[in-house]
Amino acid sequence: MTRLSKLFRSHALLSLAFAVLTSAHAETAVIVHAGNNTPMDEDAIAKIFLRQVKTFPDGSVAAPVNQREGATSDDFRTKILKKNTSQFKSYWAQQLFTGGAKPVQELDSDDAVLKFVAETPNAIGYIDASKVKGGVKVVAKK
Repeated sequence: MTRLSKLFRSHALLSLAFAVLTSAHAETAVIVHAGNNTPMDEDAIAKIFLRQVKTFPDGSVAAPVNQREGATSDDFRTKILKKNTSQFKSYWAQQLFTGGAKPVQELDSDDAVLKFVAETPNAIGYIDASKVKGGVKVVAKK
């Protein structure tokens, strides 16, 4: 192996390691409409997303939105809902089978969730924390 190919290989491995480390440390932000002043803890957030309650702690109706499968939704389920993907799917299968709660609406991306929450006064969603912009308020970050 030439010195140049060894250098290239080392650079590629370092780049890959950096990508894995930075993605592992990405934060997920739970966001609400900027006008929502209801304080919430992780337990209240989890209950809203699992449809165990349909309101914010102040009694106003909550409109939660999930993201389709991906790193952000995996992060949210693990850190906030305390469920892995398998447990989450099993939970919703059981809910549907028993006639319990219906799954939360899903949107395609951070941008779609951000737009929905910014435009919907009773919305709550989650996005990659680095993508938070105006029109929303962060109520939890992990």
